[in-house]
Amino acid sequence: MELAGTLSDQAIAFARWRGIARARDFREAGIPPAIIARLCEQGQLVRLARGLYQLADADDIDAAHSLAEAARLAPHGVIVLLSALQYHGLTSQLPHAVWICFHHKARIPRTLPFRVEAVRASGDAFTAGRMTVEIEGVAVSIYDPAKTIVDCFKYRSRVGLDVAIEALRDGLRQRKVTRADLRRYGAICRMHNVMRPYLESLS
Repeated sequence: MELAGTLSDQAIAFARWRGIARARDFREAGIPPAIIARLCEQGQLVRLARGLYQLADADDIDAAHSLAEAARLAPHGVIVLLSALQYHGLTSQLPHAVWICFHHKARIPRTLPFRVEAVRASGDAFTAGRMTVEIEGVAVSIYDPAKTIVDCFKYRSRVGLDVAIEALRDGLRQRKVTRADLRRYGAICRMHNVMRPYLESLS
């Protein structure tokens, strides 16, 4: 991105382009910390967390932006459940947090500029179905649609059984998942018997 104007103008343009920018990002763009501090004092930038900044009027940021930022700040996590459903277009729900799955031995970051709902998994239940998508130039690890649906049944006490059923129905109707993949992930996550009656009802 080419920046023009005063350093303040450049900082605002850069923050608008990035959505949420790190102090290091500003430095790499040639914008000194004093400019960022001045813009915060003037109320044009908001400090979300240590070293993280956002425009004060940034109400129009795409929901996927939080997924990109989560990938930056929690690179070992995988986008899961409601956040993955929303990305794949398989829910009418609007997540109030970014849902991230961490390996059962991983450390969960404590300071993030958004609310996080964390779950843990290990073995094939953690690695199966992972795919990488690019959002705002960031490689984001996220579960594919079929694995996401199976996870919704696995964590139905967290997201609601109605959400899992809606996702299953929409995934099959939109042909974003196959029954073979659902059965495969169901076996990995030990959800096959739980899901069977719902799959049969949608035959």
